[in-house]
Amino acid sequence: MNLAGKVAWNTIVQFLSKIISIVLGLFTIGIMTRYLGPSNFGEYTTILTFISFFAVAADLGLTLVTVQMISVPNVDQNKTLSNLFSLRLISALVMLLAAPVFVWLFPYSQAIKIGVAIAWSSYFFVALNQILIGFFQKELRLDKASIAEIVSRIVLFIGIVLTVKYDLGLNGILWFSVISSFLNFGLLFYYSRPYAKISLNFNWEIWLEITKKSWPIGVTIFFNLIYLRTDILLLSIFKSQNDVGVYGAAYKVIDVLITLPFIFAGIVLPIMTSSWLNKNHERFQMVVQRSFDLMSLLAIPQFFGAYFLAGSLMSLVAGKEFAISGPILQILMAASSIVFIGTVFSHAVIAVNRQKNIIGAYAFVAATSLIGYLIFIPKFSYFGAAWVTIYSELAIALASFYIVYKESGFVPHFKVFNKSLLASIIMSLGIIALKHFSLLTNISVAIFSYFISLYMLKGITKQDILELVAKS
Repeated sequence: MNLAGKVAWNTIVQFLSKIISIVLGLFTIGIMTRYLGPSNFGEYTTILTFISFFAVAADLGLTLVTVQMISVPNVDQNKTLSNLFSLRLISALVMLLAAPVFVWLFPYSQAIKIGVAIAWSSYFFVALNQILIGFFQKELRLDKASIAEIVSRIVLFIGIVLTVKYDLGLNGILWFSVISSFLNFGLLFYYSRPYAKISLNFNWEIWLEITKKSWPIGVTIFFNLIYLRTDILLLSIFKSQNDVGVYGAAYKVIDVLITLPFIFAGIVLPIMTSSWLNKNHERFQMVVQRSFDLMSLLAIPQFFGAYFLAGSLMSLVAGKEFAISGPILQILMAASSIVFIGTVFSHAVIAVNRQKNIIGAYAFVAATSLIGYLIFIPKFSYFGAAWVTIYSELAIALASFYIVYKESGFVPHFKVFNKSLLASIIMSLGIIALKHFSLLTNISVAIFSYFISLYMLKGITKQDILELVAKS
């Protein structure tokens, strides 16, 4: 299979598997929220958010650097991967073990503190998974990663069902999350064996090289965490766990959705990087443009759809107790749409090796977002948190675009973007006309009218997508 075929196959497999994962994820969220209720779901959200700070501190930017380093011509892949894996294992173990210790310094309930002591190991296996996923991205064998993810999602779903059936409580959910993450890692490691021999390797020269490449990404990821997750952390301190649960339910839906742009960006990052390293700037710009087009097609209709259907969607996904999360979802969906498009430029920054240049922007956005959270969360609770999230995502997207423009001269054309916008407006008119019908009817009409309108407007075609890698 040629490169175009491999990328097309990986894209199709990833999106199909991600659709399955999204469906399973939404069902899992629905069962959890109905079982736990807003307050206990708030505790669950607080636990995961607290651990995520330590998980990101352990990341060191290694996930994206993995693709970079093993894409270099004539590299000793086994040796490089083994050192990347070993560094990740040590950093994850050291940092994540700190979470159950530091949680006792916070004014949380006993349930949250015990939950952190259970759930840290789930993040440990997730941290190891990311190195392996980077490897599969480079090999264009993300079908293997897809199988592992789907199997682990199914196991988690079954575990949540068993938790509800036998009333195992919040800790039961957390333990099944650990099992699911361990299974995902085990499958990924098993699938990697025919392609690479990964073992513990402590080559300090390679570790130094990895650190030099990864620290700018690690720093930006840490700042990214501050403006993305401090909202929930501060909500858990200033407001009740009920507020955290209401906000967390809407955020969980967004978390499920935004895996899509990162999956796609991970697929095209090696192509962007290769094009840039080979000084094929025309191909680089073509890849970025096609990626921008595709993300526009996904980002714009989700925003319009959520604006009109958010309340009903949250009632369907999380239960009637979470209908109040609808207005929050409306706001956060705008942030999600920005993430879809901004991810293209943030990965292009990595492809042109200008990670250091964007650190200042991340630091500024993190600092201003933190100030925004401290001002608006005590006054406006989750609504204040949601609006600051929009600001932060927009600021980072614009900063990433500016760096890509400054380095490569790339400026996107908005032909597909405008067609998607017009098709989404037409879709919205259909939703308004049928607002008294069932949610299923509205969603069906929305999807149908959007794609028909896009087709009639001569939006992106199959040939456009294939051209993503057609030039060399």
